[in-house]
Amino acid sequence: MITKFKGIINFAQIIKILTKIFTMKQLVALSILFTLFVFGACNGSKNENNEQKEELVSEMQKKVDEFASFTLTTDLSKLSEKEKQMLPFLFEAADIMNEIFWIQAYGGKDTLMAGITDEATKKFAEINYGPWERLKDNEPFVSGIETKPLGSNFYPHDMTKEEFEKFEATDKTSLYTMVRRDVKGALITIPYHEFFKEKHQKVADLLLKAAELAEDDGLKKYLELRSKALLTDDYFESDMAWMDMKSNGIDIVIGPIENYEDALFGNKAAHEAFVLIKDKYWSEKLAKYSKLLPELQKGIPAEDKYKQEKPGSNSDLNAYDVVFYAGDCNAGSKTIAINLPNDEKVQLAKGSRRLQLKNAMQAKFDYILLPITNLIVDSSQRKHVKFNSFFENTMFHEVAHGLGIKNTIDRKGTVREALKEQYSALEEGKADILGLYMITKLKEMGELDVDLMDNYVTFMAGIFRSIRFGGASAHGKANLVRYNYFKEKGAFIKNEDGTYTCNFDKMTNAMASLSELILKLQGDGDYDGVVELMKQKAVIGNDLQSDLDNISNAGIPLDIVFKQGLQELGLN
Repeated sequence: MITKFKGIINFAQIIKILTKIFTMKQLVALSILFTLFVFGACNGSKNENNEQKEELVSEMQKKVDEFASFTLTTDLSKLSEKEKQMLPFLFEAADIMNEIFWIQAYGGKDTLMAGITDEATKKFAEINYGPWERLKDNEPFVSGIETKPLGSNFYPHDMTKEEFEKFEATDKTSLYTMVRRDVKGALITIPYHEFFKEKHQKVADLLLKAAELAEDDGLKKYLELRSKALLTDDYFESDMAWMDMKSNGIDIVIGPIENYEDALFGNKAAHEAFVLIKDKYWSEKLAKYSKLLPELQKGIPAEDKYKQEKPGSNSDLNAYDVVFYAGDCNAGSKTIAINLPNDEKVQLAKGSRRLQLKNAMQAKFDYILLPITNLIVDSSQRKHVKFNSFFENTMFHEVAHGLGIKNTIDRKGTVREALKEQYSALEEGKADILGLYMITKLKEMGELDVDLMDNYVTFMAGIFRSIRFGGASAHGKANLVRYNYFKEKGAFIKNEDGTYTCNFDKMTNAMASLSELILKLQGDGDYDGVVELMKQKAVIGNDLQSDLDNISNAGIPLDIVFKQGLQELGLN
């Protein structure tokens, strides 16, 4: 019996009661037992907490270790002294894209990092640019963090789609505005060049310093115009100037570019940067293919009304070594090829440039695709998985973005506008499948000397690599759709030993029918049709999940992370 006095335990009464029940020796023994019990309980609780903490750290370290480290470097002897002097300015400008993308993707990086106690979790947050695991459907991995907002940090987190649709602002769907609330709680838009004014100004100044050193007229003009664009949010002229660059040995892609991060509407462009050194030997080998785009457009497997647009004939194919990644392209899975600009007006006027990031591509092939091949592909077909085929498949994926249709056939707007947040996944799926179509047609035309079986089996193995990016990734969704579609059509079959065998003829037929389906959805601007396709096909069944588990259990990296900077290039 324990009595209380005004909510406080009266220990004097407890002692008085206990002395009536127990002898002094018994009381001493009880006190010792009680002390041992309390000490043991506390010590056990402490040990348990330590074990839980160690287990958490261990699990986070495993996640970090799923990314293979790769050093970004290149042969600088092909650069002039002034080009080498440009690199520090370009690296510093690119690094600011990291700061801006953190704000767009999450918010306050410093606040998040201050609340994380172990280094592995901090490192994983750096890889993901926030507390959500990008290659696991954006699941939160930091305690106390809720589900990632679909609109990332481009919009107020409490904003609903209905509220946004009622919001009257001419620039609310602009690629280059942040949506916020005013002091009264009403929605407002703030242009990027104002919202990120200080950072944009600093980048603009750095680009002008690099332009002063530029010996190539095209590069000099682009850097000057890109500097101006960051202060106005008008990127058209700088995009046109970027398309006109032909002889530059050094390049930079920088600014707000892709809209994958906005999964709410697909409206907002995220900041990123690549610093690139041209591989002139490979670029010369690739130059001829862009000129064949108009002819290839005529033969794509679709009704005539979906291929009436003429792709620009000024498109370039070039190979580069990438020496610096920053922002959106560096988050989670790393970009290994670029197809820009995204502006449909520029594409129709001048086409686009396709940049193959050869050193990063080689890293993914060696560390990821080959090990997957040895686990997933039938032993009789493993010889067909080759780096050149991986390079070609990736290259023509980027070229294929220029094929098909940019504006809906009812002339009510662009395909991007009609399909909203569904656009990116379907467009990536189109580029994958039409890229393979292009390789097939170029082989038939005698323009490409390849063994198509190499490209097809490498393509099949690549599906398993990209599916691991998850349903939160446009590329992951595109590959899920293709895996389920191809499997239904018999393009590949799963053997009793768990490996897959590619069927060339059925894969060719599946390639054509899926191309036709995607181009129709795009040309019709059929938003509901795309939603239904994703619902039916962008799913992971038990069989596929088993394959993915086997790949993970084999310790095959999910992707790569980079050691990068002036020091890695041997520059002070």
